[in-house]
Amino acid sequence: MHYPHRRSWIKRKRKIGFRARMRTKAGRKIINGRRRKGRAADASATY
Repeated sequence: MHYPHRRSWIKRKRKIGFRARMRTKAGRKIINGRRRKGRAADASATY
C-alpha cells in the first residue's frame, strides 16, 4: 500500500514552529498580527 508523504514532526517544527517564526523579523510580524487579530492560539504553536 502507498502511504502519503509524511514529513518528520521535528522538521516541521523547525521550519514553521513558533520558535522558527520568532527567529526572523518577518516571522515576529506574523505572530504579532495573529495576536492582534485575537487568535486563541497561534497556528505555529498548536503542533
